[in-house]
Order: sequence, then structure tokens, then C-alpha cells
Amino acid sequence: MLYGHITKEIQEELKTIVGASHFFIDEDTLTEHASDKTEDHIFMPQVVVVPRTAEEVAAVLKLCNDHVIPVTPRGGGTGLSGGALPVKGGVVVAMKRFNQILEIDELNLQATVEPGVITEVFQNEVKEKGLFYPPDPSSKGSCFLGGNLGENAGGPKAVKYGVTRDYVLNIQVALVTGEVIWTAANVLKNSTGYNLTQLMCGSEGTLGIITKIVFKLRPFPKKDVTLLVPFTTAEEACRAISGIYMAGITPSGMEFVERDAIEITMKYVDEVLSAPVAIDLPDHINAHLIIELDGNDDEVLMRDAETIVGVLENYETGEVYFAQSAEEKEGLWRLRRNVSPAVNSYTLTKAEDVVVPRGNLPKLVSAIKEIGNRVGFRSVCFGHVGDGNLHVNVMKEQISDERWNKEVNEGIADIFKAVVELGGTLSGEHGIGIAKRPYMHLAMAEKNLDLMRGIKAVFDPKGILNPEKIF
Repeated sequence: MLYGHITKEIQEELKTIVGASHFFIDEDTLTEHASDKTEDHIFMPQVVVVPRTAEEVAAVLKLCNDHVIPVTPRGGGTGLSGGALPVKGGVVVAMKRFNQILEIDELNLQATVEPGVITEVFQNEVKEKGLFYPPDPSSKGSCFLGGNLGENAGGPKAVKYGVTRDYVLNIQVALVTGEVIWTAANVLKNSTGYNLTQLMCGSEGTLGIITKIVFKLRPFPKKDVTLLVPFTTAEEACRAISGIYMAGITPSGMEFVERDAIEITMKYVDEVLSAPVAIDLPDHINAHLIIELDGNDDEVLMRDAETIVGVLENYETGEVYFAQSAEEKEGLWRLRRNVSPAVNSYTLTKAEDVVVPRGNLPKLVSAIKEIGNRVGFRSVCFGHVGDGNLHVNVMKEQISDERWNKEVNEGIADIFKAVVELGGTLSGEHGIGIAKRPYMHLAMAEKNLDLMRGIKAVFDPKGILNPEKIF
């Protein structure tokens, strides 16, 4: 694709659209928007604009489309697949000024928000009204709702409550034609034509730029119980998951953390966050499950917890620990949420999030470790194993740049092949972006990819929107 050049005239038109104070070409701002949390990638844009209205976004898109200028939408910059990286330069459209919760409709259990609202801020606002927005990625304290929608983010509570797409009713989208549309209606059931709303979920900013979202909400569960369960092996921890479900229990969270992850993260939360979490790690313990139950009845929750403890007697575990206070529960979740930042603080990583039917998790963990031993890398495994979504952080440590960019990438391809052979796919919630783009052929037939390219061409015939992502 041959893209156009951003001339002085185009720069002046962009200033007119968003205002001179929200137009940036200085090196500091360009550098700030050149990377996200994906490895150490840096792609410099030529211009950053920070619009405030849907009409401004649409006007920027139309101008860039007319002149074939690449456009990269950007949220909180917390992505792990390179979805917000301006790989072709051009214009970054930063959505940070779209930060308003416009309405919380308690009668219909809905909320209308802008895409630049931080996920945790939204959760706290609706919680004050007794309502619940369950999707909770580990970066919820800094990621934007629009980015969550673009990547179809999940988090620990997805195992019981579902992912972002399960809470989206309607989306306002700015198109490259300069038009602004709503994808649906603010209703719980809709069988009116193609589902454009769901099409936008997980589209990674390649079809349009989201400017408003209508989410559905739930009543907030008032009670919860949190257990920490040690296991002798990672495979044994993964085997126990199916046993818990077979007992008729659906936890609100079921998180796997292997020993290396806990050791690295305990050091990180102590030294970097000054918020230590102490977990006993006997030599024979190599993995843990964090299991959360929620609801509104203490007796039901304790009965379910006792059922889980009974199930665990069939597996090789250590002593099951019940968190006794809100502070202890928060400490366990703080440890889990900070695994990825801790490992990335320790060394450069390639962060993958694969997903398989949860019954195949033990085989997957074994395959990952075998591939690492063969290729020569260490990995830290953790994640939302209750729904089969395993995060694999491959650690660079002392690996040379040459091996890191060749042999380790070949090893990651082998991991993806194992995932597909086990009935899984490349991403559960991080998206494809640029990180997994080279491996799409492993998970999808060429016809599937051609159909997706065709959809992309309908929305973005000149290919200006977030170019070179997914395909």
C-alpha cells in the first residue's frame, strides 16, 4: 500500500478540526504514542491529534481517507499485541478526551459511556449505584473501555460472567467516509439484520473508531469468598479445574499462577509497589489456583466452598487457604493482577494469551514447557484457566537478540501449533495486532481470512485504518 504524505496543508486542516492545542508534532508526544506494552516495539507517528467529539473524529478520518493517510486509534496504550502501534506512521487519534460517563440508567440496567473512560473508574461508578460491570482485565486501572471493546477484553470474572462483547448493546462509530453511525439499538434482544455491534467487538480499530458505547449492567453481588489452593504441579492444578465444574460449581474467578510467577511477583509488589503479599512456597509446591465465589448468600457460598475443598481431596494439593478479610482477598488479587508487570519488569517478554478447551490445559502446559526446554527459553504461565485462557510470558533473560528474534519466534510458532492441535486458538483476549499476525494461517483457513479482508474492504476500502493489524 502506498500512503500519502502529510503536507503542511493537511496539518493545518487537522488543526482546524481538533484545535491547535490538540494537534501535536513534537518529539515527546510522538514518542509517547509510538509504543504500548508489547515487547520493545517503537513506531513513530508523524502527527498525534486528540479530538473531543464524534464529529471531529469523523472529520479527521475523512480527511485522511481522502489523502490516503494511515490512521491509528489509541486508547490507554496498555495493549500486549501491538494493536495501537502506528506501524505505518501517519496520524494517531488519541481518545483520552473521550472520558465521560454520560448516563447510568438504573431502570434499564444500562450505561452510556465514552471510550476513553478507564475501566476501573466505570466499575466503581456503577458499583456506587449497586450495579456491576464484570469485565476486569488486569490493566483495569489504566486501560480504556474503547480498547477493551476493540480487543474484546475479558479478565478473571469472564469465567462466570463473560467478556466485553457480552455487555455491549450499541456502539457509536465514526467511519472513514466522515459519517457517524449507531450499530444497533439499546435493547436486550435484536434480530434486525446483521449484527454490526458484535462485528466491532474485537475488530482492533480496523473498521472504524468507537466514539460512544452502551453497556448493559448487572446487580452487584454483595458477598464473596476467596481461596488459595497450592498444587504439586502445574498440570495437577489444571486437572482440578474440570473436577470443580463437574461438581456443579461455577466460580466467579479461577486463576492459575505457577511458582515462578508468584516468586517474581511477590518481589515486585514488595520492592516496586511497597504492597507486599506473603505466600508460603514449600519446595514441593509448583502452582496455585486462586478461586473466587460470589453471590448474595453466605450459606450458599460456604457450601460451595466446602464442595470445592472436597473435590480438591482427589488432587495433589497442599493446605487450602481461605482469605479471612477484604485486605487478604485484595492482596491475592493484587498479586495476580501484577504478574505481567512484574515479569516485564524482570526481563523483556513475548506475552501470548492462548486459549484451549479447559480439559486440554494440562497437555498445553506440558507442551509449552517441553518447547521451552527444547528451544532454550523459560516461560511464566498464568491466567484465566477457568475458561481455558492461558497467558504465556516467554522471558528473554540472557537470550541473544538474534536467537530472540529467530529461534524463540519459531518456538512460539510451535506453541501456537500445539494450541491449535488441542482445539484452541491464538488469542482469548489480547487480540492479534502485529504480534500474532504472522501466525494467523495456523488458526484459520485462507478462505476465512479472505472473508475478513472483504469485510475490512467494505469499511475501509483504502486501507487507512490501523493498517497491517490482524492480516
